[in-house]
Parts: sequence; structure tokens; C-alpha cells
Amino acid sequence: MKAPSLANSLMDRLILPGALGFTRFGYACRKRNWAGEECTMKGRTVVVTGATSGLGLAASRSLAERGARVVLVGRNPDKAERVRQDVIAASGNENVTVQLADLGLMSEVRKLAARLLESEPAIHVLVNNAAILPAERKLTAEGLEQTFATNLLSPYLLTELLLPRLRESAPARIVNVLSGGMYLSGIEPRDLEYARGDFDGSRAYARAKRALMILTEQWAGELEESGVVVNAMHPGWADTPGVEGSLPGFYRLMRPLLRSPEQGADTITWLACAAEAGEASGQFYLDREPHVTTVIPGTGGSARQRRELRATLDEYITRPVD
Repeated sequence: MKAPSLANSLMDRLILPGALGFTRFGYACRKRNWAGEECTMKGRTVVVTGATSGLGLAASRSLAERGARVVLVGRNPDKAERVRQDVIAASGNENVTVQLADLGLMSEVRKLAARLLESEPAIHVLVNNAAILPAERKLTAEGLEQTFATNLLSPYLLTELLLPRLRESAPARIVNVLSGGMYLSGIEPRDLEYARGDFDGSRAYARAKRALMILTEQWAGELEESGVVVNAMHPGWADTPGVEGSLPGFYRLMRPLLRSPEQGADTITWLACAAEAGEASGQFYLDREPHVTTVIPGTGGSARQRRELRATLDEYITRPVD
């Protein structure tokens, strides 16, 4: 297993150099060290959530270009069909299909998983990319806080439901898309819906991403002998509709430094495809290189908090839906 380099570990722990590494300049600097060979995804099926814009769209195009059968998961049928046609045109690969679901609703996540298990004899890669960053605390139609529902409970439930098929399809991979914001946040297993105190959208987002990193590590341990590799990635600061809409001040200030969606999504493709990326599990990657998962003591969660997180999520997904 490749460990984070000393240089990466130091940069991750120093605020200014670490932040600069998230920009397009950080991407350009690290890219100089990459091997030139391209991997193929022919004969492989990839499911991408949040596939109709930003990182998900860029990753879907890239994976289709490498020959994958790509299942685009989105909410809006018209937009999803336009994106499907765009991916086909850009890649020359017609093996691109759409599955519709509102991933903020667990009933729809379950229906999505059922349809995927019916339509896809094999699933080789699951990319958990869908996420939202609302400014205000709002509940979904099922009564769950929407950031928690979309960014944490949804990928947890979808992954658990698809794991049998992923095992059957091994070698298989799960790629969880995170954020550098998790470096500043721990987890609150007893308040996953941010019901206590004043709601902070960015902090709620970061908490969910931190929890998904912990799940990445837990799944990696549980699946060690299964042929299913689970890793997480940080796209850096990318110029996407999500960033522009959710963080307008940050977007205006940092736009000249932001990565393109394709640069941000590069590591998603690499984790899904590259032979080297199949040799390690439970890691956190930025620009194809492993990085530390914590820079502030205590944010990684204690053993008790980690157990509580999993137990609480299991309680949520076994609750009856009204």
C-alpha cells in the first residue's frame, strides 16, 4: 500500500501550501509526475451518481471515452437525456444509459438499487459523487435533513444495497468523492442531522464528507479479501455549477485559480481504471496521490464515534418509511 509522501503530508498540514495544492496550479504541478499510459474500461460497467453536471459529468465522459458502459444517475429526465447524448457524442461510445432518482429520498435510493440490480448483470465501479450544499436547514419529504440525506445516508444505503453485485463482479471498485472541507471537521454521530445549534451549511457538508471518509476506511477493512477496493478522493477546488451556486463569494474570489471539472474529476477516472489504484484500499487521494485523512487532532473520530456512526446509519436505513 502506497503511503502519503512526506511532501504531501507536510503540505496537507500547512494551511497555505495545502490550499494552493487544491488549485489548478497544484494539479499542474503533480501532473508532471504521472506516467503517460492510459487505462481501458472496455467490458466494465460504471454507475455514477450526480452525473449530469460538474465532476460527475466530466468523469462520465472520461470513463465512456475509455470504453466503459456508463450508467448516469440524475434527477431531471430532460437534463439526464441531454447529458447522455453529450457523453455519447464526446466519447463515441453509445453504451451510455440513464437511471433517474432523487438521492435525497431513501425510498428512491432503494428503487434505484433494485433497478440497477435488475438491469446490470455486473457492476464493476460505483462512483458516489452526488452532493448538495444548502445554506439553510431543510427537511426532505421523508423528514430527513437534506444534506445528511443526500451526502451521507444516500451513498451509504446505495453502497450497501449494491455490495452483493460488486462482490460478484470483482475485481470491483467504489470511489467516494469527498472534499478538503472534511479536514476542518469531525463527526457528531448523535447529531447527524445537525438538529442542535445554529445550522451551518458548509459545516454540515464537511461533517457528511468526514463521515463518508470513515465509511471508506470501514468498508475497505470489511472487503479486504473480496476483490472490492474502496477509496475516496478530493477533487481540489473545481469550477463547477455546485461551487458557483453554493459558494458564490468563494467562487468570485477564487475563480482564476479553480480547476476545470475535467481536472477535478481526473482522480475519479484514475481510481476507477488504473491498475495501480487497485492495489490499495481505504485511502484518500488528491491528484492520483494518497494524502493524510486528518490534519487536526480528533477530527478523524474516536473508535467509539466510529462505531456509533455505523450503528446510527444502520438504524436510519432500517426505519420504516411512512
